Amino acid sequence: MKIKTPRFFNPYSGHGKKSLSEGFTLLEILIALFIFSVVVTTIFGSYNFIFSTTDAADNDSVAYESARNCLNRMTTDLQAVHVAFPPAYTPPGFDASPDPYRFSGETDTVGNKVFSRLRFSSLAHIAFEKNQQEGIAEIVYYVQPGDNGTFILRRSDTLYPYNPFQEKGTDPVLCENLKSLKFTYYDAEGADADHWDSDSDEFKYATPRAVGIQLELGNGSFSQKFTTMVALSAYRLKSE
Repeated sequence: MKIKTPRFFNPYSGHGKKSLSEGFTLLEILIALFIFSVVVTTIFGSYNFIFSTTDAADNDSVAYESARNCLNRMTTDLQAVHVAFPPAYTPPGFDASPDPYRFSGETDTVGNKVFSRLRFSSLAHIAFEKNQQEGIAEIVYYVQPGDNGTFILRRSDTLYPYNPFQEKGTDPVLCENLKSLKFTYYDAEGADADHWDSDSDEFKYATPRAVGIQLELGNGSFSQKFTTMVALSAYRLKSE
């Protein structure tokens, strides 16, 4: 009796099937590479989106924190503004010394950009040394060039008697990566101006009723604007 040897099914030996020795065609390889490239591109695109979103969120967070600290400091200074009232204050005559407690807002060109500069007197003096006394301080906000084409905002704080103002590299920095700074001044009637001088007849020797602050921070192409308005606790009305 003969025993038949079992025959196993070979999936590559049937009609229309490809044998192992034939391999893949060039078209099949190109299609596979195309599908693989699409998958890889999609994966890396997702990673790039995640990282760019994370970077943007980090930039937003840093800018917001810096602007918040800066605007809080300015608000504290301006709400503690000190103003001289008549009869202690009289409009300065010709060649007279300026009012030591005057309120002065002007523009200043730094590098190739124009920024606002503000000078006023305030009770919000910051004493960095323990033996320094409190008093009415001359506060000046001014902009200087920073590193790599950026700008920084500094705060000068000097107790009376006030010497002619000079910029210093040692004055505290309120914020870095400054792109623009603009102050808007409002009188008691609500009219606005982009400059102010409480010692001039143009403003009838009055001080502002409120100050609007527009701050823009950014690095490279990233930019974010912040605005607020501060109502002054003391202000001098126009002279008749």
